[in-house]
Amino acid sequence: MSFSRTRLILGLQPRLVFAARAGPALAARRLISTSPCTGAQHHHHHKEPLETLTSKIDERQAHGAHLLPAETDAAGNTLNSYRHGPSALDKAVHLFFFTEIIRGMWIVLENFFRPPYTIMYPFEKGPLSPRFRGEHALRRYPSGEERCIACKLCEAICPAQAITIESEARQDGSRKTTKYDIDMTKCIYCGFCQEACPVDAIVETQNQEFSVENREELLYNKEKLLANGDRAEAEIAANLHSDHVYR
Repeated sequence: MSFSRTRLILGLQPRLVFAARAGPALAARRLISTSPCTGAQHHHHHKEPLETLTSKIDERQAHGAHLLPAETDAAGNTLNSYRHGPSALDKAVHLFFFTEIIRGMWIVLENFFRPPYTIMYPFEKGPLSPRFRGEHALRRYPSGEERCIACKLCEAICPAQAITIESEARQDGSRKTTKYDIDMTKCIYCGFCQEACPVDAIVETQNQEFSVENREELLYNKEKLLANGDRAEAEIAANLHSDHVYR
């Protein structure tokens, strides 16, 4: 005689059964697993035989055969792939005599008596790439006319929105800038303005020494940018000429 209660939410199914042994001893049993695929009573749900589990070590060895080809001697015996490596004695020598540490200390000792590589900045300065992006400048043509045609491509492409341009029409129908401001506190020196300019009007010079004492001095207007271009025109032209083969 046996009876069962309602299955609990946690998946526990308590059952009370009378033992077949002598005496009315009452035994309690709980079935923990409630999976439909567990137990012999659910084998009828599997219509196909279960797949046999294998280590597939043969497949892994075959896959790596082209990476580490096996070497054999004349008799066909497989040779050790690491026989050309360091021996156990060599490894023990390096381990107990700290040869790697001694080699590192020897390199330090060699460089200790060499001249230092330190550059005494600002009295000594290292070389700069022609693509170095520093302080901004507006350029002019050799005739003295401003290069900027007020296309506003630099203003549109600036990711930091640091450039503000206002323009007006000339008598010949072309346009010129009446206002060209750059907020250097916003600039991220990405060089997009220089890349977008069709006439190489706005450029970034190699000047990196323009620190100031207040924020207002970093708000560049058109006159400031033109003065930077007039001062560094020779350097700007040389850098653009050396870099034109890569553009």
